[in-house]
Amino acid sequence: MTDLAWINAAITAARPQAVGALLRYFRDLDTAEEAFQDACLRALKSWPQNGPPRDPTAWLIMVGRNAALDGVRKTSRLQALPDEDALSDLDDAEAPLVERLDGSHYRDDALRLLFICCHPDLPATQQIALALRIVSGLSVRQIARAFLVGEAAMEQRITRAKARIAQADTPFEAPGAVERSERLAAVAAMIYLVFNEGYSAGADPARAALCDEAIRLARLLLRLFQTEAEIMGLTALMLLQHARAAARFDANGEAVLLDDQDRGLWDAKLIAEGLALIDKGMRHRNPGPYQIQAAVAALHARAATAEDTDWAQIDALYAALERMTPSPVITLNRAVAVSKTAGPAAALELIEPLADRLGGYFHFFGARGAFLLQLGRDDEAREAFNRAIALANTPAEASHIRMCLDRLATGAAAPK
Repeated sequence: MTDLAWINAAITAARPQAVGALLRYFRDLDTAEEAFQDACLRALKSWPQNGPPRDPTAWLIMVGRNAALDGVRKTSRLQALPDEDALSDLDDAEAPLVERLDGSHYRDDALRLLFICCHPDLPATQQIALALRIVSGLSVRQIARAFLVGEAAMEQRITRAKARIAQADTPFEAPGAVERSERLAAVAAMIYLVFNEGYSAGADPARAALCDEAIRLARLLLRLFQTEAEIMGLTALMLLQHARAAARFDANGEAVLLDDQDRGLWDAKLIAEGLALIDKGMRHRNPGPYQIQAAVAALHARAATAEDTDWAQIDALYAALERMTPSPVITLNRAVAVSKTAGPAAALELIEPLADRLGGYFHFFGARGAFLLQLGRDDEAREAFNRAIALANTPAEASHIRMCLDRLATGAAAPK
């Protein structure tokens, strides 16, 4: 591994704990972020010469804190700290700090940072942008590209989020047990929103990279809550979905349906990690929405071929999810399983009552058109597909529907 590669990996891994610790010390997001960036610049100069520190996180906290204090002292015309070489000495300077920064400190600092980014006063769009900037370290340009907005607009979004947090007078002490429980769901939801932004982006690599970042954040959260079954479920769900990335689109960027995907392209390592996590989570016997969705993904992952898929069990899982968190989208997903077990007529009957609530949802009209096509109701299918194209969010979605319309035009058999 090159110097730059291992330094980047170490900095990326250390960022949540280091920025969280600096935030606790300075109680200001901008100051903490600037201090960390200063420490990173010094690491780029020092580490290739002196080798990696014993604890990169502690080193970055120490150097970042001292650099920020140095700036304050110089501004105040006080005694400056020693020069950079002294600050960067790896022999003994970091040892006392390493002794103080044990696992519990790291846990609270990283958790506090995630909780602050998911402050309840912030709308979801600002939570996501702030977490990607502060916790993940993505540039404003990267975040703006991922969310298809201008850099200036994204910069304003992040700035407003920081201002609202400052105005809310957010406490920086270690979060208590009650607060952790209340805010954990918000953090998990933010991470899954980040993942879905990347997953729904089609073959766009700029946005698809958000899936990797969401998984990294979920793994961090899992390290902080190692016995929380729903966090296991969330992580497993994203791993199992992302494992299919290489098979989801063909060489032309066209979407490939799950039944038609080359399962040899699925990432076996991600699948194994996801299956192990969902099995571990289910042993807690306290199922939640993420675990149930992960169990559905696991059934797909375990099927050697599309024909081997246990659609009856998937139907049962979606039925349980409907009872737990009623949603028209969940019912729509269940309808796909129903079409496999009871036929397209039963599936169509299940989704017809959803027309008002899902009247602006691409997947509703795509699924409705597919069921109608299987039933030989071609004119109604064509109308549904035309509505779907008008609501498509990506070129890949629109292209898939055009394929269905082409099948109608040529009289080809509908997929079962």
